[in-house]
Amino acid sequence: MIDESEITFGGSYLDRADRLRGDADAMARFLADPTSRILPFWQGKPLFDRTAAGPRLVWLKADDPMVASHADSALFLGLDDAGAAHFAVDVSAVAPPDGDPSAVLNLPATQGFADLRAVLGELDHRDAAIAAPAKGIFEWRRSHGFCSNCGARNIIGHAGWRFDCPACKRPHFPRTDPVVIMLVLDGDRVLLGRQPGWDEGMYSLLAGFVEPGETIEEAVRREVAEETSVQVGAVRYLTSQPWPFPASLMIGCVARAESTAITLDPRELEDALWASKAEIGQALAGQHPRLRPARKGAVAQAILRAWVEGRTGSV
Repeated sequence: MIDESEITFGGSYLDRADRLRGDADAMARFLADPTSRILPFWQGKPLFDRTAAGPRLVWLKADDPMVASHADSALFLGLDDAGAAHFAVDVSAVAPPDGDPSAVLNLPATQGFADLRAVLGELDHRDAAIAAPAKGIFEWRRSHGFCSNCGARNIIGHAGWRFDCPACKRPHFPRTDPVVIMLVLDGDRVLLGRQPGWDEGMYSLLAGFVEPGETIEEAVRREVAEETSVQVGAVRYLTSQPWPFPASLMIGCVARAESTAITLDPRELEDALWASKAEIGQALAGQHPRLRPARKGAVAQAILRAWVEGRTGSV
């Protein structure tokens, strides 16, 4: 089995407290409470402090000028075990995408805004899990600022978790796109693929979006056949991972191959191959001469590691 602690961006470190999201008075009290913690984002990037242990999220007090001037964008993330409220705020307005927010905000030399994906392999598990929903919500806000029904500009509601149209009154909720990612097995071999533009030698598990009206199992079989012409039989669920780039839920499965001949669709993949369990073990240890696995923090690596260690079971 794959434990949730192995999945980057997973973990319930905060009580999301949906029961409080519609309580405007409670949100106002939290935002004025000195024990509350606020995480700033700029252009989809959270604020980090570069420590000896790696990048760590920077939490500000409610009375910090950076927070006070952007409180209207506040996203309520939830409550910790001590009851302290956690928020994220979008400070993107302080500098354009090609600007320098560190200079504008007079940040300490050790602090800066960083892309979550760029620091994926160095993140503390708790920090990653808490930052993920904020990353996803702020990306959703950026691309859904206008009502899809009437075209009016939406306003933030429900403590940041909803858009409301002031004209036609339609509520809009964040979307999550399901993606299957599959450990396709032929005995002790696994099917891997690579896309154009990936780092040299990097191969990963095949993956693709679930289409409307499709089960997870059907999506696994269709995607594998479309990309490689390999036919898949039995499919079993393994694990999942929220992936806020911008809004996917990775659904990890193990599947049994019914055929092994590969015919590539060049529109989907640059290459695909079968690799043995021994080769994957070498690649994970950084000792394979040609293969490099998916990056640390991606669910593909967690699944491959579990397979090599005999923890994925049979299918």
